[in-house]
Amino acid sequence: MKCAFTGHRQFDGDFDGQLFERSLENLIAYCGADTFYDGMAKGFDLFAAQKIIELKEKYDVKLVACIPFGGQIDTMGADDRAIYERVLEGCDDIKVLSPQYYPGCMYARNRYMVDNADVVYAYFHGGSKGGTYYTVNYAKKCGKQLIYI
Repeated sequence: MKCAFTGHRQFDGDFDGQLFERSLENLIAYCGADTFYDGMAKGFDLFAAQKIIELKEKYDVKLVACIPFGGQIDTMGADDRAIYERVLEGCDDIKVLSPQYYPGCMYARNRYMVDNADVVYAYFHGGSKGGTYYTVNYAKKCGKQLIYI
């Protein structure tokens, strides 16, 4: 089973990283998830990718970095950049979807991940705009299973 991550760039005070990790283990152990697509944005994406890398010590899973454009790392601050580089080292595959930035490239990345996944794991607290909102609605239109944290 293939899973795509989508989520907010900022964590709310109620985000529970341990609950997230346990739910990932259940998804792997009991549902057969073995491939994870990650959009490599700061916040939830990079957090989720780090958890998958940790779980690779225990499970046979793959992490695919879905980079919307070459140079995405250049848009990040030093702390996020360091995390991004460590995550790339732990990836099994890296897909750079466009050589350069263009308006809409983030949405194209999100569609790519949803199109290639069986299930979409979302850190989404509602709203009616933004990339996570778009991705959740696109997944619904595509008939993908959604898991919310």
